[in-house]
Amino acid sequence: LRRDTFSDWRYPTTLLCVYGFFSTVKPLEPFLIPFLTGPDKNLTTEQVNNQIFPVWTYSYLSVLVPVFLLTDWLRYKPVVVFQCVMLFITTALLRWTESVPAMQAMQFCYGVVTASDVAYFSYIYSVVDLKRYRKATSYSRSVQLLGYTVGSVLGQLLVSFNLMSYNNILVFTLVLTAIALVASCLLPMPQRSMFFHRKHSGQREDEDSEEIKGAASCSQVVLQLWRDFRQCYSSRQLLYWSVWWAMATCGYNQTVNYVQVLWEHVQPSQNFSIYNGGVEAASNLLSAATAYGIGFTEVRWEQWGELALGGFSGLGAAALFLMTFTGNIWVCYTTYTIFKCLYMLLITIAMYQIAADLSMERYALVFGANNFGALLLQTIITSVVVDSGALGLPIIPQFIIYASYFSAISVVFLLRGIFSVSKAQRIKKEQSSLNGKQSEICEEHNSSSSMQTQTDDAKCTCGFSLWSL
Repeated sequence: LRRDTFSDWRYPTTLLCVYGFFSTVKPLEPFLIPFLTGPDKNLTTEQVNNQIFPVWTYSYLSVLVPVFLLTDWLRYKPVVVFQCVMLFITTALLRWTESVPAMQAMQFCYGVVTASDVAYFSYIYSVVDLKRYRKATSYSRSVQLLGYTVGSVLGQLLVSFNLMSYNNILVFTLVLTAIALVASCLLPMPQRSMFFHRKHSGQREDEDSEEIKGAASCSQVVLQLWRDFRQCYSSRQLLYWSVWWAMATCGYNQTVNYVQVLWEHVQPSQNFSIYNGGVEAASNLLSAATAYGIGFTEVRWEQWGELALGGFSGLGAAALFLMTFTGNIWVCYTTYTIFKCLYMLLITIAMYQIAADLSMERYALVFGANNFGALLLQTIITSVVVDSGALGLPIIPQFIIYASYFSAISVVFLLRGIFSVSKAQRIKKEQSSLNGKQSEICEEHNSSSSMQTQTDDAKCTCGFSLWSL
């Protein structure tokens, strides 16, 4: 019975979706800044912006690689359970502690939670057949988006109608996290993984019993990862898309992490923060619709993709500049939504292009490497621009830097895109010219052959006439 249950892809997929949904319903998240700077915590905006939030970036970077390797070595499920436990601790610290060091510890724990997302996204590939990958991936990703959206809407309703205090919302979130923890514990334990516990290459897919290779040593796995890494990034096309991925994701994360501080700065005297939940919900839904719609477009992204990356990144930079300098909170909300949709549009195209010619293992490696690059860039920007130990800039100069950063990305990829398109058009023109010359040569050859044939026919006719005489 257990084997039948495990082999049915619907059982682990359903449990993973239950976990994904309840672990991402966070009603307080859109109101985190008002909560931390309000009477509940009595922290200043400068403390939150320059001392507390940067810890998440440092934590995420420090644990990302160890968590990536441990996730595969432990075969995913233990790290999924660990992620949920750390999420519970994060929420508890947010609820029952108040000091700056305690909030920094909370951010460290949340960095571990974020780094453990790799277990959630990788688990499904170890328990689902290849033919079910697309459907299972769609479910697991969509349900996370649904969770974020439901959390934003729920938080908006609870705050707008004064149904719960911020502290009670956190207790409610702990209950939801507990449900997610139960679901994670019920997940079947995978018997294989992508790198440390691979299925034997000669094993048939339809056999009931799997023969699994012995766990590979860490050095063997790291060596193989390095070889795959070099092989993947030897492709110029993949390298360019990956550079954009890392740079844009860095800027996007910085914007999303600190945008609530900007909103508080734009309208400090009016309680517009009660609309944060609705804005996040709307931006999530529109971003999902944008990413979904791109799958129905028929564009040769290998030719026009870099130009699109540059053009749309420029629009994102314009949205950030407008968001920074406007004094109207509704304009700020609108440009934030536009910026988020543009990023989701482009990152979806980038994922499609990169995944097109890669195996599942290599795609996981490239995905992790690109995100690590993004996080490394984000850590540099945070340590220099945001951290109180360095420049510790206020929020407006920060967003000017983020907007300028996207402007630089736009210029680089627009130039690269123009060069690529011009080169492709030139090659196409040269090919057409060459084909035209070949056609002329063929026509001349055919014409000569035809004249020779006519001469031979005339000779044959003359000979026949003489013979007849």
